[in-house]
Amino acid sequence: MQDDATDHDERMPSRVVVIGTTGSGKTTLARAIARAIGVPHIELDALHWDAGWTEAPAELFRERVADAIGGERWVVDGNYSGKLGSMTYAAADTVVWLDYAFPRVFSRLFVRTMRRALRGEVLWNGNRERLRDHFFTRDSLFLWAVKSHWRHRRTYAERFSGPAHADLHVVRVRRPAEAQAYLRGLRRLAGRARA
Repeated sequence: MQDDATDHDERMPSRVVVIGTTGSGKTTLARAIARAIGVPHIELDALHWDAGWTEAPAELFRERVADAIGGERWVVDGNYSGKLGSMTYAAADTVVWLDYAFPRVFSRLFVRTMRRALRGEVLWNGNRERLRDHFFTRDSLFLWAVKSHWRHRRTYAERFSGPAHADLHVVRVRRPAEAQAYLRGLRRLAGRARA
């Protein structure tokens, strides 16, 4: 079932996957959801990228993910369906899909990339983003965003409307205000659960 973020049901999720185009804010929202419901946050990029921007071999990546989502409660952010298939979806009870308009995604990606590169922010396993990689190579995240945005929109809509994921609660978030409304709802539910 697919809902808008403002119309989500009144149940507390325990295993959440946050997906969307690169730069849409998956990690930021996933961290906030994990804090709101009091569960661990798992960043798939951290499991996928080893030092020196080396991709973990597919089997090792799948093992890392299987170990990470072996618990009862968690929030995962990242796509990687090409390498993981439906591994994370099959274990989840909720998917939060950040389906923002492309100009918003691209501007967020641009600001994030510039900030990380200019500040020399250390990412997973000691990796740092370099501006030249995003402006002068085929590995550019900007190029990846252009290639993947509309494909994700189409494939996610098809995937989550099919019978394979009929039991999965899918929350489609189209604007940042909807993400904030969803978070407020989760905090309310968490407060009631603690009371």
